[in-house]
Formats: sequence, structure tokens, C-alpha cells
Amino acid sequence: ADVAMFYGERSGGIRTYLDEKVRWAQRERLCEHHLIVPGAYENHHAEAGSTRHELRALRAAAANGYRIPAGSGSLQTTLRLIRPDVVLFHDPFWRPLHVGQLVREAGGKVVMVHHGSAALDAGAFPGPQPLYTSAFRAWLRRTYAPADAVMSACDPSGDAGRGADLELRFGLHPAFRPREVARGDHVLYVGRLAREKGIFTLLDAAARSKDPWPLELLGAGPAVDAVKAHVRRLGLSARVSFRPYESDRRVLAETYAAARCVVMPGADETFGLVAFEAAASGASTVACITAPSAALLGPLAHTFAPDDPDALVKAIEVARANRPDHEAAARFAALHTWQAAFTAELAELEGLSG
Repeated sequence: ADVAMFYGERSGGIRTYLDEKVRWAQRERLCEHHLIVPGAYENHHAEAGSTRHELRALRAAAANGYRIPAGSGSLQTTLRLIRPDVVLFHDPFWRPLHVGQLVREAGGKVVMVHHGSAALDAGAFPGPQPLYTSAFRAWLRRTYAPADAVMSACDPSGDAGRGADLELRFGLHPAFRPREVARGDHVLYVGRLAREKGIFTLLDAAARSKDPWPLELLGAGPAVDAVKAHVRRLGLSARVSFRPYESDRRVLAETYAAARCVVMPGADETFGLVAFEAAASGASTVACITAPSAALLGPLAHTFAPDDPDALVKAIEVARANRPDHEAAARFAALHTWQAAFTAELAELEGLSG
């Protein structure tokens, strides 16, 4: 069973991962899979291979569609009914300590999935980042400590106080393949409009660039008003445009490929799915060197040091002048499928559950 509180209509990597897992489970039918998420009202919908459980919760963030449950009673009831062998908690906020103890008492295993670092969570709030980071790190260590395993795409030990026991794998939708499309002149950002995603570093880089390239921001998020205000302060209103969240993977792949370059500026990504998808689509891609996906991409990504607008400007200049290697992108995409990712994950979870 996958449990995720931060699963919104317009959310990013976690939702992509979970939706792809549902499709894989329905197609392959190798295990009994359950997805438990907040919803407008309680609803349990079973299909061959996977059952979706939506538990009543109140809308908390209209920009992304996030909902906050009123406690964990419905979650506990649902888990008692389905009695999963393994429960994967995709965030540390839906009472994983208490609920996880109930899972273990029933004979199940608990896996904490490390999607967000303490610095990433702290970056969502303006104010003293060291203080916020310390508080989030303490909470992560407390919630991860009793888990039977931690799953992560990066080394979580600095936050969690323990390393990864299982690898968090990501894949690529078949739409993310190189294509011959006319490249525009614009730089493209895709993702949540939020402080922790490095978007203000990208705006600062745009202001410092001698070449006044257009910048398109595609997505939704809680910091949209702050982003627009920063654009005005920097005098970038004529260069920056906003586009709504896009859920269609084929449209998104074409959007990536049509940009002069795609930039993923966040310094605290625990994977970085946007760069993964963009490079596989044949886009010239820029990513912070700290993102795990940047290491996987190798020469398909142009990297820069974290929180350094000048270094980001230079990486963008190189990426804009670069001609993407479509053959290398196609080979990369063929190697990184969701089918391979979830087949390997299932084998590891079967080993954990015994």
C-alpha cells in the first residue's frame, strides 16, 4: 500500500510516480496494490491489480489541490481492512509513527520514502532557514527511526540519521522521447511555483544575463504572487510569461523539446524528475549539480553550483548554444522505463516482507 498525503491534482513527482505505479500494477497484476490518498469525500474504487482509496480531507492549497485529512482514523481503518504486507509512507506527516506501529502490530512492514529533504521543506517558508531546517530534520529523524526501511534516490542520512535501505527508482513515460521540433528562443521552467524549487535563483539569473532571453514559467504553486512581485522588482515583466500546469505527458514532452533550454534550478531536489523528462525528450537541459537526476543524466545535463545565479547564467548560455544529442537521449529513455523501475522495486519489497 502506498500512502501519500501530498497528492494534489496539480502536484509533481510524487503524483507522477504513484499514478505510474497504479498503471503498472493494473497492467502487470503481479501484486495486490493499494493507493491511499486524501480526497473530497471517502471513496474506495477497485480495479484489477490496484485499488484507490480516497479518504475525506479538507482542501488546503488551491494552487496544487492539496488536501489535509482531519486525523488518521480513516487511514487506520482502511489499513486494518486491507492488511498490507508493506506500507510505503510517501511523506512524514500523516501520523506515520502511530499508524506505522499499527501496521507492524498487524505483521506488516513500514517503509519511509524520502521524497523531500529538510532543506527542501524549510525552503517553502520565508524566514530563518537554519532554524526551519533543524526543526524539519528533527521531525524526519523521529519518524524514520522506527521504520523497517528507508527508500530514497539520494543519501538521506544527513536528514534521516540513517542511510537508504531501498532504492527509490523513477522512470519515463513513453511520450518522453526525442523529437524533431523547432526550438524556440525561450528558457523554460516546469514545476511547482514555490520558494524551495529555486525559482527565485532562476529569476535572479535572468536579471543578470546579458542576453535578454525570454523565460516561460509553466506550473502552479503557493508562491505565484511572490514570484510575480519578484519579476516586477527585477524589471523582467516584458521577458517572463506564465503558463498553466500541464498534465498531458505528450504535450509536456513537446513543450520541453520546443524550448531553447529547460532549467531545473532547485538546489534541494531529492531526485529531479523534470530534468529527467526534459533530457529524455531531447531538450537541452540545465540542472543543479546536487540533483540526483543530474548525475544519472551525465552529459545530457548542463550543471551549475547551488544557489549561484552567475553559475546558472553560464550554464544556461552553454545549454542555449548546445545542440542536443538525440541519439544519446533516445538510449537514455529506453533504459529508464517505469516497467523496469517498478519490477525492481517489487523484488526489493518482497525481500523485505519475507
